[in-house]
Amino acid sequence: MNILFINGGEKNGNTAALGEVLLTGYDYEQIDLVDYKVYGYGTHFADDQFDEVLAKVNACDTLVLGSPVYWHDLSGTMRCFLDRCYGPVPEGGLAGKRCFFLFQGAAPTPDMIERGRYTISRFAALYSMKFMGMATNPAEARSLAEEL
Repeated sequence: MNILFINGGEKNGNTAALGEVLLTGYDYEQIDLVDYKVYGYGTHFADDQFDEVLAKVNACDTLVLGSPVYWHDLSGTMRCFLDRCYGPVPEGGLAGKRCFFLFQGAAPTPDMIERGRYTISRFAALYSMKFMGMATNPAEARSLAEEL
């Protein structure tokens, strides 16, 4: 199994730590979006690295997306990545992959959690991935790990 964890938070922050809980005992590759130049949808810069990230997504079997709760929703880096998939990834273009979501914050409200779940579950559905679930804390991550 080829697992890719895309971290939309700080390189060694709480989202990365939650990823470690979920993926303990598994070999996986972690991409910290803060290390990549993935520009906004509709922009065109020569040093853009979106294609590099997308190539890793295409090569994986299992995709884990992680984001902190920023301003009541996904982080800007994660949102930018999702936006950039629109167009280059054809509808159904990630079929057969499994998608997990990690979404953590200091005190997210139920509405914030539901907004994050909705966004990632719709992202997975658009590209025909199987959405496996979401974890917002270590206990949920350990439980979700049973689905890996």
